[in-house]
Amino acid sequence: MSGIVEIAERAGVSPATVSRALRGLHHVNERTRSKIVTAAMELNYPLRPDLLPASAKKKTNRIGVISPYLSRWFFTQAINGVEQSLREAGLDLLLYNFSQVDARQRIFQQRQLRGKVDALIVISLPPTDEEFDSLMSLGIPITTIGFTHEGCSSICIDDVEGGRIATQHLIDLGHREIALLSGPRETAMKFDVSDNRTKGYTEVINSVGVEYNPDLDIRGDFNIYTAELAMQSFLRRKKLPTAIFCHSDEMAFGAIKAIRERGMRIPEDISVIGFDDHELATYVGLTTVAQPPQFEGQMAAAAAIAEVSNPSAERKNINIPVNLVVRSTTAAL
Repeated sequence: MSGIVEIAERAGVSPATVSRALRGLHHVNERTRSKIVTAAMELNYPLRPDLLPASAKKKTNRIGVISPYLSRWFFTQAINGVEQSLREAGLDLLLYNFSQVDARQRIFQQRQLRGKVDALIVISLPPTDEEFDSLMSLGIPITTIGFTHEGCSSICIDDVEGGRIATQHLIDLGHREIALLSGPRETAMKFDVSDNRTKGYTEVINSVGVEYNPDLDIRGDFNIYTAELAMQSFLRRKKLPTAIFCHSDEMAFGAIKAIRERGMRIPEDISVIGFDDHELATYVGLTTVAQPPQFEGQMAAAAAIAEVSNPSAERKNINIPVNLVVRSTTAAL
């Protein structure tokens, strides 16, 4: 992203004048300010919404949603929540999916987004710094779901606390050998959900004198099929844990299938706890840590609508609480 010096060179003014103009200070004449704003837009520099010319701020009555996945449960629920709130407000949703690299590159190009939406909601996946600079340069409100970013409103849960809650439930039942069925780490998508839930898990087991054992960390991919395969491989070990904390309910469903096909009983032989409270969790009796992604989507839409209506409105970082739902897949030793 270009800086103040480059803008000053293009506009033919001093960097100090650029700094004053972009901060909205009044002792810059409007002709000079207009030159600076035009230069900043040409260089994709992030501008405050109130500095944009009227032509750039023409309302589209659309809110854009950027999501890495469309079919996975959390993302589907969050998008449903956004769509419901926008529909009630008489606004349209423009959906961008960037699970593929080429799609991701197209989405973050200025010509792909500029002028098409009045605000953006980014779900769960932090863009790179360069991508976020590109988004911020649009000069429209941005709301994030599942992570925070400077200059944006955000709707989040505390994944570390969720990991603590799940693990503490198993500890309270007497379990000390607790496996993890976690998501991928260090991927191009840069998810930090599993890292945070593992952090909560580690804090709790350490508090009762148990050290983190990487041999009990099973890697899945937040879906049923890969979790089932990972669990099938893990169950071939001679010594198995007494409980398993799955980082999503969908992974828990795959784990349960593998465990039962192995001839083991749940919870008599092994306790299983998930994370999400998927609508199918109640049908399989899954104990889980519940979060409300549809409500998170609704809250994100409300924040976006509020900022579109009033660009000077205070940005909010809202933390949605999670809670334990005890069913039949966990039991005391």
